[in-house]
Amino acid sequence: MSIRGLFVPLITPFTAAGEVDYGVLERLAHEAVDAGAAGIVALGTTAEPATLDAEERAAIVNTCAEVCGEREVALIVGTGSNSTADSERALAGLDPRATAALTVVPYYTKPSQRGIVEHFRRLAAASPVPLVIYNVPHRTGRPLDVETLRELAELPNIAAFKHAVGAVDETTVAWMATVGERTSVLCGDDLFTAALLALGADGAILTCSNVATADYVELVDAWHDGRVEQARKIGNRLVPLARALFAEANPVVVKGVLAAQGRIPAPCVRLPLLPACEESVTAALAALG
Repeated sequence: MSIRGLFVPLITPFTAAGEVDYGVLERLAHEAVDAGAAGIVALGTTAEPATLDAEERAAIVNTCAEVCGEREVALIVGTGSNSTADSERALAGLDPRATAALTVVPYYTKPSQRGIVEHFRRLAAASPVPLVIYNVPHRTGRPLDVETLRELAELPNIAAFKHAVGAVDETTVAWMATVGERTSVLCGDDLFTAALLALGADGAILTCSNVATADYVELVDAWHDGRVEQARKIGNRLVPLARALFAEANPVVVKGVLAAQGRIPAPCVRLPLLPACEESVTAALAALG
């Protein structure tokens, strides 16, 4: 399958009492689609999934699936862990309405490159939907080399990569030069979105799109349409916003902005995260213009 365009990794809105507000979540999903998003990501990092219980995670996926089904857009669901067997079980229980599953490179245990390939070979064979491999070494502690990326791209049932290595480095450039049409590449680093699109990325999964969906849709479309000068201007204009929204841990500043705009009931996050400081939220609002 082809995964292309902007996908919004929705935050999890909490009430002032700390409960998930599913009505607001539904509204945010509709707003993202209204702004031109190609789909929604449920239970991505931005959703604080590690702090949600099983019932909350299932209800969040159900809410997003209902919106995506109604609006006929893709639903990518974050699932899996650093355990291959547990990840297989999670994929087996995935909501059947999911379009694809976002599966992170095994974290903390630091497996070898060969172990990572075999991990995803097992998951791809077991998964009822195509996989989007989430390559985020500053969270996993395990960078992938060019050869591993190429080998993973050749596996059956691998639809895309969310590439978030914190730079446009030598590995990224070498891989993007050869990946061709074997798989889709989605930028997962908000600050480097324009650069990766210029190298040929098919789209993006961006935290910042929670507050500026239409702007990031426009950025992706401009690069894909060959409107290079316009794309460059949009990308440069969005740099201050990306820097401001990541001044503190994801998604605390985003939630502060959404609360200030009245789009969510409160800027609440769950421990070990704490709400963003007032200065960070003020700076992000100023960057939004």
